[in-house]
Amino acid sequence: MVDEKLVDGISITRLVSSESTFNKRLDQVLAWDEASDHRVHDVVKDILTQVKQRGDEAVLEYTQRFDSLPSESMAELEMSQDRLAEALNKISPEQKQALETAAERVRSYHEKQMQSSWSYKEADGTVLGQQVIAMDRVGLYVPGGKAAYPSSVLMNAIPAKVAGVGELIMVVPTPNGVVNDLVLAAAAISGVDRVFTIGGAQAVAALAYGTDTIPAVDKIVGPGNIYVATAKREVFGTVGIDMIAGPSEILVICDGYTDPDWIAMDLFSQAEHDENAQSILVSPDKEYLAKVEESINKLLPTMERKEIIQASLKARAAFIEVADLDEAVVVSNRIAPEHLELSVENPDEMLPKIRHAGAIFMGRYTAEALGDYCAGPNHVLPTSGTARFSSPLGVYDFQKRSSIIKFSADGASEMGKVASVLARGEGLSAHARSAEYRIKDGK
Repeated sequence: MVDEKLVDGISITRLVSSESTFNKRLDQVLAWDEASDHRVHDVVKDILTQVKQRGDEAVLEYTQRFDSLPSESMAELEMSQDRLAEALNKISPEQKQALETAAERVRSYHEKQMQSSWSYKEADGTVLGQQVIAMDRVGLYVPGGKAAYPSSVLMNAIPAKVAGVGELIMVVPTPNGVVNDLVLAAAAISGVDRVFTIGGAQAVAALAYGTDTIPAVDKIVGPGNIYVATAKREVFGTVGIDMIAGPSEILVICDGYTDPDWIAMDLFSQAEHDENAQSILVSPDKEYLAKVEESINKLLPTMERKEIIQASLKARAAFIEVADLDEAVVVSNRIAPEHLELSVENPDEMLPKIRHAGAIFMGRYTAEALGDYCAGPNHVLPTSGTARFSSPLGVYDFQKRSSIIKFSADGASEMGKVASVLARGEGLSAHARSAEYRIKDGK
């Protein structure tokens, strides 16, 4: 049964796990239809084709059309390192210190993720192993205009640099020439090598295919609108991509003892992203759910982005009443949320039971917002249930691995016999004979 409670004019869905229709209704709550917009797809396909065929000329045309930038050459669309340094000096001392502190924490955390090459030698002298090396060149897409996220620069650029990526190229749109100094300052702190003021599908195309000015990259990371997401999906295979992210999500498990104002604001922190963001609260305490509802009533009018929050809560939020905290974990694992807050007395006891979540925030004091900016772990996380099989962005996403195989004469002889049997079983005689040539007795 679903009981819809009105929260200051907002209809928030209430689910009760003991009801027979719970699973069906939960599916409805979680459903997110990224409607296949054929018009968007057609526009993106045309842009990709034009940039692939005409390079810089097409990029300039689209930038002039979509961003109202009357640039005459691609050179005008590249930010120099001096300009990045200038942005770093223009921001307030408080902002600079915050960026540097966050960058230091992100760098320190991701340095722990570094993977090294390894090998071992078998008794007959055969050597097997793995060579781990960084990608040569990576492209970073950063939203521009009203949506300016310096934190995204830190979270995408720093792991790439820690991994040892040779060149990091950032693209960021500047509609009507509006430049965000915080974004450029974050690029300076993160060690971004080149910055181009282009955006949209044309920027993705330029990074994927390369132009006379913008070199082709090996992988494209970073968030963007539906045109950017569609373009990334289309160029995958030509280049690697990080992920196709859905709306932001938070799921809070609470035992009923955290200040309800805190939880309401934690739910707001995701709802304010956009109308499709999802905020879910799970608790065994029915009265506590009502208290959080009261806090939402009280706090919503004070929020700067209250219209967006209201639309998000009305469309996609849910309060879920469960029998106990063990059942709360079962529900959470089924949802596999992007952000999971364990706002309980003993989160460490609950942690081993959590199987699917992008990031897990432990205890009452660990607000998800800290993870967005300065905790250290990456805020680029799997959404829409993909935490079942995906992981946060990390250094490993900018490294690739090659197998190392070096047989000794004795090893080649012995394993040649095994390969011969298997190859002939598959009907591949050239494979078999290639291995057989190395067998010492020639048999």
